[in-house]
Amino acid sequence: TVAWLVMASMWWGIAYVRGDLHRVHDDTYSPCVANVYNFPSAFLFFIETEATIGYGHRYISERCPEGIVLFLFQSLLGSVVDALLIGCMFIKMSQPKKRAETLMFSRAAVISQRDGKLCLMFRVGNLRNSHMVSAQIRCKLIKSRQTPEGEFLPLDQCELDVGFGTGADQLFLVSPLTICHEINSKSPFFCLSQRSLRREQFEIVVILEGIVETTGMTCQARTSYTEDEVLWGHRFLPVMSLEEGFFHVDYSQFHATFEVPTPPYSVKEQEENLPLSSPLNSPVDNN
Repeated sequence: TVAWLVMASMWWGIAYVRGDLHRVHDDTYSPCVANVYNFPSAFLFFIETEATIGYGHRYISERCPEGIVLFLFQSLLGSVVDALLIGCMFIKMSQPKKRAETLMFSRAAVISQRDGKLCLMFRVGNLRNSHMVSAQIRCKLIKSRQTPEGEFLPLDQCELDVGFGTGADQLFLVSPLTICHEINSKSPFFCLSQRSLRREQFEIVVILEGIVETTGMTCQARTSYTEDEVLWGHRFLPVMSLEEGFFHVDYSQFHATFEVPTPPYSVKEQEENLPLSSPLNSPVDNN
């Protein structure tokens, strides 16, 4: 490197200024560095000093104070450079920020029916071939509310169930996954309808945590969805296809959605209207 050439040039410069290069074969003369008579030999002496492999044919004379000072400077500089390089490597391993940037979240969340139930869904994906070990996802709803006693709670937080009981929150990210929150009587979106969604003010914070397979360090990626980023009556476009016996993932369609028929009513309204439309409550024809 350039630094090596500069340091070797300094050793050569000392020998040149002292006149050691012109008195190589004078046995009565004591040079600053023995057997340094040109630039290649000065470079080899620099390598011996930098690598601390021990002096052999070339060595510093005690009658050369400038050589001793340069030797101390090179030793200190080498220690500082080694410490900086080790520190950079440690920071690189202890803060896997780049790994978190390869975890994708869909730009929008959607609300539609899945298995006959109204669900809030969003998509996550892993762009790298290496896996995330023990990946787990959590969702929090941040919304201001007022208690029945009249107390106002700004930015109140509650957990959204994304499969805690079934283990669906433990992810195996070999392909893009759609995370699903079932809207039921225990969900904070139990009274949410398509019309009321336009008037709501909330934010859904998504936290994905896991262990980087190559380093064993914990990695965390986060995103959030506001009420404007929740699409009612939409579903994510499929991104996986089977081609020649292998699954192919098209990440260009990762954020794409399409409209599907979805009731505009809340789950609460649907449950209240269900008994009215039941055959047991239908009017009886006496004729």
